[in-house]
Amino acid sequence: MNSRRIILGAAVASAMVMQVQAQEVPKPGKMTPDMTEFWEPEVKSVAAPVNAPPADAIVLFDGKNLDQWVSVNDPSKPAGWTVGDGVFTVKKGTGNIQTKQSFEDYQLHIEWKVPAGITGKGQARGNSGLFLASIGKGDAGYELQILDSYENRTYANGQAGSIYKQSPPLRNVTRKPGEWNVYDVIFTAPRFKEDGSLFSPARVTVMHNGVVVQNNTELRGPTQYIGLPSYNTPHGKSPIKLQDHGDPSEAISFRNIWIREL
Repeated sequence: MNSRRIILGAAVASAMVMQVQAQEVPKPGKMTPDMTEFWEPEVKSVAAPVNAPPADAIVLFDGKNLDQWVSVNDPSKPAGWTVGDGVFTVKKGTGNIQTKQSFEDYQLHIEWKVPAGITGKGQARGNSGLFLASIGKGDAGYELQILDSYENRTYANGQAGSIYKQSPPLRNVTRKPGEWNVYDVIFTAPRFKEDGSLFSPARVTVMHNGVVVQNNTELRGPTQYIGLPSYNTPHGKSPIKLQDHGDPSEAISFRNIWIREL
């Protein structure tokens, strides 16, 4: 009897050891209700220096040239905006520019500034746009508005930080002319079914100067200047576009642009 108990006790102890070992490094997809920890796959490490792009970022502008950008009117031609002193500036009349690469879901960092002596009012004061996905020539795409909204009243869904003509920003945190503004964007592209109909809409979260101004906002379709937006044309990965709006007082500058694909 005692020997049977010893053998049984050893078997139970062995089973408990095996269970503990299994809990230490369980395989993905093998979790049970009493196993709330998993170790695989291991989370990858990425260096994130202070005041510099993360190690896995694609640098879209490093202060030297516009090699990562092309003309929207003719993608075979380089971007025609002005580069100097570590920034690039809209050159009126040259048209919109967009990235050579196309993206789907991403994290984007971009800094922009209107000149200190800017004049005009409303939409005619430092108007440009960041198109989160460029889906055609001109102003086709999903526009995050760039505008001098410092003590400059305009319609709420057209001021800085708005999804143009769709969603006003939660707060106006635009810095005064001559100071740099920062957009940090998380964009999820729309998805379409095989028949071209919408499966899931685009969504965006935007921080303007560190303040959340768009919180997982659903985009109702590409930007429309007049009329209601809708998803009429299915698309996949798309370039990112910056707008040459054409206003006399535009002269908007950009710097420190990088992106991480998600």
